[in-house]
Amino acid sequence: MTPIPFQYEIEVQPEHIDDLKHVNNVTYLQWVQDVGEKHWNLKTSEELREKYGWVVLNHFIEYKSPAFLNEKLILKTWIQSHEGVKSERRVEVIRKKDNKIIAQAKTLWCLIEKQSHRPARITPEITEPFFED
Repeated sequence: MTPIPFQYEIEVQPEHIDDLKHVNNVTYLQWVQDVGEKHWNLKTSEELREKYGWVVLNHFIEYKSPAFLNEKLILKTWIQSHEGVKSERRVEVIRKKDNKIIAQAKTLWCLIEKQSHRPARITPEITEPFFED
């Protein structure tokens, strides 16, 4: 099965900039979480979202080039793999003007049942909208 990527565009705002005049590292982490959440919300039913949620087990972010105020960026994500209760999501932050990957991330997520806060097995019902044959 092939992952179906999801992406959207953002523009770097003043609140994203640190004292070195480029996007702050914490902002990239927020974007990684935001694009994953948007992808989940777009592809799943309200019923599924009410029953399940995700918690982060770890993040790995590689910074390749800085981003600056007013640059347009593309946040692209997909599910790389899943097994049991865990799912690895990938994110690329791409500078639109030259299509260069300026940061990339791997995040390991754990599916939980919202009511019990216990890990839940990832079923085909959950993964189907994110992959194609």
